[in-house]
Amino acid sequence: MNKKLLPVALVCLLIAGFEGCKPDHVKDATHTAKGGVYYGGVFRFNVVTGFKSLFPLNVLDVPGDNIINQVYEGLVKLNPKDLTVIPSLAKTWEYNDSTYIWTFHLRKGVKYADDPCFPDGKGREVTAKDFKWCFDQLCVAGPQNSQFEVTFKNHVLGADEYYQASLDKKPLPAGGVAGVVVVNDSTIQIKMKTHFGGFLNLLTEPGCCVFPKEAFDKYGLEMRIHMVGTGPFMLKDAQEDQAIVLGRNPNYWDFDIHGNQLPYLDAIKFTFVHEKKSELLEFQQGNLEMMYGIPIEIITQILGQINNTDQNNKVDYTLDVKPAMSNYFYGFQTKDNLFKNKYLRQAFNYAIDRDKIVNYTLQGEGIPGTYGIVPPQAFLGYKYKDLKGYTFDPDKARQLLAKAGYPNGKGFPDITIQTSSDGGQRNVQIAEVIQKMLKENLDINVKVNAIPLPEHEDEMMRGKVQFFREEWVADYADPQTFLNILNGANVPKDTTEMAYTNPFRWINPKFDSIYNKAIVTTNDSARYKLYAEADQVALDEAPYLSVYYEENYYLYHNYVKNFYGNALDYLDFCRVYIIPANKRVSNNPNPTPTINP
Repeated sequence: MNKKLLPVALVCLLIAGFEGCKPDHVKDATHTAKGGVYYGGVFRFNVVTGFKSLFPLNVLDVPGDNIINQVYEGLVKLNPKDLTVIPSLAKTWEYNDSTYIWTFHLRKGVKYADDPCFPDGKGREVTAKDFKWCFDQLCVAGPQNSQFEVTFKNHVLGADEYYQASLDKKPLPAGGVAGVVVVNDSTIQIKMKTHFGGFLNLLTEPGCCVFPKEAFDKYGLEMRIHMVGTGPFMLKDAQEDQAIVLGRNPNYWDFDIHGNQLPYLDAIKFTFVHEKKSELLEFQQGNLEMMYGIPIEIITQILGQINNTDQNNKVDYTLDVKPAMSNYFYGFQTKDNLFKNKYLRQAFNYAIDRDKIVNYTLQGEGIPGTYGIVPPQAFLGYKYKDLKGYTFDPDKARQLLAKAGYPNGKGFPDITIQTSSDGGQRNVQIAEVIQKMLKENLDINVKVNAIPLPEHEDEMMRGKVQFFREEWVADYADPQTFLNILNGANVPKDTTEMAYTNPFRWINPKFDSIYNKAIVTTNDSARYKLYAEADQVALDEAPYLSVYYEENYYLYHNYVKNFYGNALDYLDFCRVYIIPANKRVSNNPNPTPTINP
């Protein structure tokens, strides 16, 4: 494949993106701590897609989630090794089966990071009242709150009523959300409407993090990027769409098993250069510690270099591949006059050759989306093989198109596939392949429109696009997190409101009935069986078109330690450390091999 030179202006822009916004204390790992780990160093990580917001109540994307996870904390969090729920600001908790009450006991002495929002600039101690205030805010309707639907809605006592009162601009219930009760400064209770076995997982969501009212009052909408939390890192510098630097929080509360105060790193630097090949070059030259996702056209070559048995040519980095809890699909706006037709949606599903997309467009990176909305192999015990999904069948696609009222594409209007332009060429390439398949197999004309991710998400959630790309990454390890995006309860009654969780605006009473029965079923096997039944109902009605289920590819240097990739792409840098340059043992006298994209 021919190598093309980037224009000089573009090269300068890309370098500025990687080099700009430097931490004020950039340096290599400096000294050894107990247990053989090292303090110091900056972990540099590029993100090819932008984020919409870093305000906990309005985080909508994985990049935003991964940034705020380093700054904000909640009652519990996920272990990046195995995605189990572990203590965070709550050191212990208990659950009363008969009263549906969770009781959380907070750690004492945890403080917010220092910030000018506090009277003396010094972070104060966190109490149960802080969580109460934040959870009440989580249940207030508004354009800066996208987290209510995926957290407290339909679960916490009084949450729905509080949200509706705020939506109707009526007086809010006295005392805040009825189900959130402060017992004392270090104890908070959450009362549930019914049993929900996945509630602890919900509490790992960004919307359940704690943040100070002082910051909310001082910064308002600026909290979209101005972060004040209790986490291991704190905001040092931010340049929109260029870089964000998080510095070590010197007053962080947690310690490792050897008594070393966490975190080990001096800083984390997130850059936002959207050109994937430039990112790869920066990684090879040692200017990035890790890259997530590999340009599809060079996956085979990367694998060959890593598996090379010749020590003179073996590279000094590791490729970690994890099956992802992620579904890459296209959604239909079912309230639209065109795509409210079920037969048309089914025709589109049969017209797409998913195997060809995975094998040729994605170079084998992923699993063809021939099952349901729940990714296969992601959840032990979920019988995805029993589901009847969509295979490539152009004859059946044409029959359904005729049944929809458009025989051989006659009379079908020109439509647009909308996708995001972020993330390299992958999104556009897939859209163009689908465009071609719809033309070849249904003889319909489709245009491709690629726009920045934040703009794409906004238009999608407002119902302004008919046929749109979406990618859903599980919030936690339960099929419910995928099926919830098809839940009719998440469709706003007012068509002008944002549909954060069900952008298809699809409502099906049969699906909703099965889904609602499943979420209150305590037996895992029985609940999974109901989830699969609901999954099949959605498959039959086809409000979406699965393209493929993703795999997470992490490429990182061998001097990076304690980093764990996982199925959720949940990143936690609290215990990550970097081996100093003078302590590294190289497998290769030339550790930056040439890779020709």
